Amino acid sequence: METMKEILVVYGRIITILPLLLAVTLLMGKRSIGEMPVFDFLIIITLGAVVGADIADPRIEHLHTAAAVVAIALLQRLASKIMIKNRTLGRLITFEPTIVIKNGTFIVGNLKRIRYSVDNVLQMLREKDVFN
Repeated sequence: METMKEILVVYGRIITILPLLLAVTLLMGKRSIGEMPVFDFLIIITLGAVVGADIADPRIEHLHTAAAVVAIALLQRLASKIMIKNRTLGRLITFEPTIVIKNGTFIVGNLKRIRYSVDNVLQMLREKDVFN
């Protein structure tokens, strides 16, 4: 009987926290994972960890989890506004793309800096139907 009560508590936590998580995610903005800056990706991972811990461990206060989810979302919104206003800080946090080919020539220094081999780039190009 105790096990059934614990399972119902877990289900209740899922039912109450997922709508909040959905609302917070929509508040943070719509982007696909591939377009998501590293900072936003870390925020999503953190939200998942906080919510996962709440669902898995009934000793964690459910209200504290909700407060943490809201605080993380507000932090992300604040960081987004700061990154828009301060371009230098934005580039540091989001990691702008690195140019590895210019005018058909590999930029070896950039490849080394991002730890990509020429083979990695050629494979990605072939996947996009670029063979020359």
